[in-house]
Amino acid sequence: MGVDQPLGSNFITTSLDKVVNWSRSRSLWPMTFGLACCAIEMMAAGAARHDLDRFGILFRASPRQADLIIIAGTVTKKMLPVIQTIYEQMPEPKYVIAMGACACSGGIFDTYSTVQGIDEALPVDVYIPGCPPRPEGLLYGLLKLQEKIMAERNTFGAAIGLGEVVSEA
Repeated sequence: MGVDQPLGSNFITTSLDKVVNWSRSRSLWPMTFGLACCAIEMMAAGAARHDLDRFGILFRASPRQADLIIIAGTVTKKMLPVIQTIYEQMPEPKYVIAMGACACSGGIFDTYSTVQGIDEALPVDVYIPGCPPRPEGLLYGLLKLQEKIMAERNTFGAAIGLGEVVSEA
């Protein structure tokens, strides 16, 4: 039992997971959400020199259209409920990138009003260290997020309510 004749050069066989993951990883829409100096570097990554558009990454202004939130800068305890509300408004599947030392670990601000890492409140997928990190660091973090998305399984099944997404990372 098998294929008697080859399919030819115009056919590609793959799994539905690979097609869905490929299309989702190549069309990330991050939320424009900058909190401090790291936001300047995030804007520089979207500008002409680094041009995130060539990767299919388009910044969105609404959480209902975004599937990625980049926490760029210092998170205060006063701002944390706003960030959590925006995260909850994002559709599934959703991803989080912590950009900069302040978002990753509180940075130099070891005070009562600063959250010591956004991972206390949100599930972070990629950490980008630095104070502030260069635009190339954000680009590298986005490429790592694409690799993580490509390693997921049952993404289409989870989208239609059949089981959960299985991450191989």
